Amino acid sequence: MNIKPLGDRVVIKRMASEQKTVGGVILPDSAQEKPLKGEVIAVGSGKMLENGQRNHMEVSVGQKVLFGKYSGTEVKIDGEEVVILDQREIIGVFE
Repeated sequence: MNIKPLGDRVVIKRMASEQKTVGGVILPDSAQEKPLKGEVIAVGSGKMLENGQRNHMEVSVGQKVLFGKYSGTEVKIDGEEVVILDQREIIGVFE
């Protein structure tokens, strides 16, 4: 996938969700919530500031991040579903 987000946007691939409940019940895809955890697959160059400099990006490709339930825009690129969101919509980074 070749996509370069603009400004302070980030492209994230959602991580696979759990297929079973704690009790062992297998959930169909339609009953599962979309995961809020994903892997960064592309980052923009940073937001342009008023002084002409670019704000640095706090996330980088390959990091695992946590984002809000209703954050970003879901799109399908090359048959793969990804989420494109602003860097400020990322809640945290897993270490």
